Amino acid sequence: MASASRLLPPFPPPAAPTSRHTTLRAVPRSCSLAIPSLRCRASAPAAVDAGSPLLLEDRAGAVSIREFVTLDELHAAVRLRVRTFYEYARDTVGAEDHRKGLAEREYEALQNRISGNMINFRRVSCINGTVPLLPSLMSAEELCSTCKFIEDGEERIVVGSLDLNQCLWLPDELTGKRPGVTESSHTRAYLSNVCVAKELQRCGLGYALVDKSKKLARQWGITDLYVHVAINNEAAQKLYIKSGFVYESEEPAQQARHLGRPRRLLLWLDMKNETL
Repeated sequence: MASASRLLPPFPPPAAPTSRHTTLRAVPRSCSLAIPSLRCRASAPAAVDAGSPLLLEDRAGAVSIREFVTLDELHAAVRLRVRTFYEYARDTVGAEDHRKGLAEREYEALQNRISGNMINFRRVSCINGTVPLLPSLMSAEELCSTCKFIEDGEERIVVGSLDLNQCLWLPDELTGKRPGVTESSHTRAYLSNVCVAKELQRCGLGYALVDKSKKLARQWGITDLYVHVAINNEAAQKLYIKSGFVYESEEPAQQARHLGRPRRLLLWLDMKNETL
């Protein structure tokens, strides 16, 4: 999925990133994480791998879904995005420095978007899913060290993030058709930078982030909400369809080849008929 700045073009990388797009997974019915309270049932410790999501211990209010509060949290959210969208081989020389450079550049760009210093972006908000540094997260040492921030003396981890952008278009992306030319185009918004830490996928975090963004969009007076998703990312497509989005258009293959990425679908949500 595209971001508003698409994670600014990096200086020559030590290795090409495997993906720039979200790795959100569909929410299985068997997941014990409740929405909107978002807490997972305690379970026996399990290895952290792509097929076994890490479970949060049973603690009321463990996961907080909200707009960012501090710049430290915003920085942690950007580090999660770089961690999610860019992967490197273990023995890649200079990978850590490259990640840090990407994070600093995107952090500056995100601050500019939020503060209204970038043309076309009328309003931007970063929405995060955060959890306290729980004992059940200790097996995800790299996630905790990379995406940690401190708020009111408590160590917390950003485990999911997205941006809500009130704007006419996103750079290098398909533009939504709604509202029409005779209506106010300022009621259009896009989701971008949608990601969930791989250790906590399939527990409803992606759905909860999108749900929170819809509620905020309603407060902003948004009538038409869009999101871009890679044509080969079926899990993310299922998540958005579950959230009420429908197909509107798709990127021409020639444009995708020119940008060096999988083709995008543009999905649309009619906020006027959305029940929140």
